Amino acid sequence: MSEFIPTEASMARRTINLPDSVETIAREAAESGESFSATVSRLIVQGAERANGLKPPSYTGAGEGPSDLGRRAEHYLQTLVSAR
Repeated sequence: MSEFIPTEASMARRTINLPDSVETIAREAAESGESFSATVSRLIVQGAERANGLKPPSYTGAGEGPSDLGRRAEHYLQTLVSAR
């Protein structure tokens, strides 16, 4: 009997060799209930973001509205709701 297990996202399966000292660092950095693979993935992403900086957003604003719209969006939305 076969069973189909749907996957949410595609993941590459990789085998890597880590020195014992690096494995120890990863295990100590693991969050509660986090698998070793998830820990290593998270640490790689965090390290890459630190080294390369965050990626710019995949969107750009239209340039319409007040100049502080990004910082005060909640205020402007609340003003609209209150005006009804």
